Amino acid sequence: MPGVLISFEGTEGCGKSTQITLLAERLYSLGRDVRLVREPGGTPIGEEIRHTLKHSAKNEAMTAEAELLLMNASRAQLVREVLRPALQAGEVVLCDRYYDSTTAYQGYGRGLDLKLVEAVIEFAVGRTRPDLTLLLQVPAEVSEARLASRQSTLPFIRDRIEQADRNFFERVKKGYEAIAAADRKRIKVIDAARTVDAVSADIWQAVEPLIK
Repeated sequence: MPGVLISFEGTEGCGKSTQITLLAERLYSLGRDVRLVREPGGTPIGEEIRHTLKHSAKNEAMTAEAELLLMNASRAQLVREVLRPALQAGEVVLCDRYYDSTTAYQGYGRGLDLKLVEAVIEFAVGRTRPDLTLLLQVPAEVSEARLASRQSTLPFIRDRIEQADRNFFERVKKGYEAIAAADRKRIKVIDAARTVDAVSADIWQAVEPLIK
């Protein structure tokens, strides 16, 4: 069977982790080989970069340009070390964020030139593009409430990107909307403010044709 690359996108607290786990379990039950990866990260080098980007106590002064390049350094390693071999082996790869996140966060959110962002992404990924992207959307107030709940129930780990203000995340949300409007064939928008089961059902409806 050919490999399939499915990316999950959305703002903070949209439920990606839960839905990726549910989809992976369903695919396992069908006998498919499944690979779960996350961005930034997914490789030993990528995880080091992830720490620098998100959790390091020394990242306060990081510029938008440095953030863009580090994100794509992690991505370039992931593509060559994990994604391409997994797809060649016929696996279903579920990616918690991929390059649309960079367009939304570093392009629209940070205000970097979109053509420059696209050029850096192109260099990092080449032809390794998702067969399907699931964009989980929730209102800003839902995102904030879920994020606050997560931080109150889990050991606190500082996340530089999560600390951005509401205006930043509003720009990110509008960025995702623009990305989805420009590529309706690849990107399936999912209303993720509903129950877990309802969201999971919509995701499976989008995924099933690729698997069969």
